[in-house]
Amino acid sequence: MREKIVIIGGGFAGLQLARNLNNQGKYKVMVIDKMNHHMFQPLFYQVATGRIEPSNISFPFRKIFQRSKNIQFRMTEVKKIIPSENKVIGDDGVFTYDKLVIATGCKTNFFGNQKMQNLALGMKNTQEAITIRNHILMTFEKMIIERKSSDDGNWNLVIVGSGPTGVELAGAFSEMKSHILPRDYPRMNFDDLNIVLISAGDKPLEAMSQESQDAAEDYLKQLGVKFLKNERVTDYDGEVINMASGNSIPTNNVIWAAGVTGNIIDDFNKENLVRNRYIVNRYNQVKGFDNIFAIGDIAYMETPKYPQGHPQVANVAINQGKNLAKNFKKDSEKDWTEYEYIDRGSMATIGKHRAVVDLPKFKFQGFLAWYLWMFLHLMLILSVRNKLAIFFNWMWSYINKDSSLRLIIAPSRKNPTEQ
Repeated sequence: MREKIVIIGGGFAGLQLARNLNNQGKYKVMVIDKMNHHMFQPLFYQVATGRIEPSNISFPFRKIFQRSKNIQFRMTEVKKIIPSENKVIGDDGVFTYDKLVIATGCKTNFFGNQKMQNLALGMKNTQEAITIRNHILMTFEKMIIERKSSDDGNWNLVIVGSGPTGVELAGAFSEMKSHILPRDYPRMNFDDLNIVLISAGDKPLEAMSQESQDAAEDYLKQLGVKFLKNERVTDYDGEVINMASGNSIPTNNVIWAAGVTGNIIDDFNKENLVRNRYIVNRYNQVKGFDNIFAIGDIAYMETPKYPQGHPQVANVAINQGKNLAKNFKKDSEKDWTEYEYIDRGSMATIGKHRAVVDLPKFKFQGFLAWYLWMFLHLMLILSVRNKLAIFFNWMWSYINKDSSLRLIIAPSRKNPTEQ
């Protein structure tokens, strides 16, 4: 009998584990995800700003595993895990397992602010990135109709959170304001359009080096982004965003990029959570279980190097997936290898020729960092076709300072039963 491994989630961690178990005859692998595709999240901001198509960074699981002899995919949302029966309960079925791997990743963290969650725009999946694109483009269409009578809130595009997602969005929207909007709307003056980045800290990119933080702040200023430091957002009613300092900004466009939280499965092992992440040992076994594992953003693993757990970044997820696959392939658990994260560095881009790179032994900024950022992200894209499509879009945008992907695609409200 082949050992049955169920993987919940097809993000970087789950996909890497599945690919490393592909065509391994002694395993029967089931990948479960509520989406039918893997998403390359680092480039969501380019979808949101109309630079690349969603299909360029989305990869259908059935296509990925089309030639696999031992991997199946099921599109459903997991509702419950029953460890005593080795069962996973989904919306559309029940799945049994010998080993279960939770790789559900994370979602936008609104820190319990329900109003913000309802009214602000998050960006953790393809649909949300498209929603941002639709919403911002619709705002510009409203502005051209209303002209000078346009609501003040339309003229302020606010991004909350100054991590990589926040600064990359701010840089992209600023370049759109300078190079694209004046061409699309030649009779509009966009000088009064404000790109505002709100940071709870003193500098952007607080997880990176001081040199990178300083360079990122300079780049934001060069691009005309209004960087509000040491500001904590307290409330948003859809028209005005308020801060703890007493400052407020009228805005109809708020993008929330201020943090993430684990995508836990309801009622499973809630007593062993740290910051909404499942406590695991060095082999990624969930505390209290021998045959249930957690990898990637949802896993909380303390090590001597990382006593507060690993950062929730793609490199950790990918390598935990690889390490777990290697352990599964070994004959005995006694031979398993403990996971040890090797930090390869971090990077962020803040517009054309503006990027920052922190490597273990040296740091650099500017156009060389920007080219390295593009190269590495392009190499991480799964298919050759998608690599070529993104490369062409980037080159076209580089030469013309423009793109042709600003489509407003909203779902139809018509009831499909009405003909």
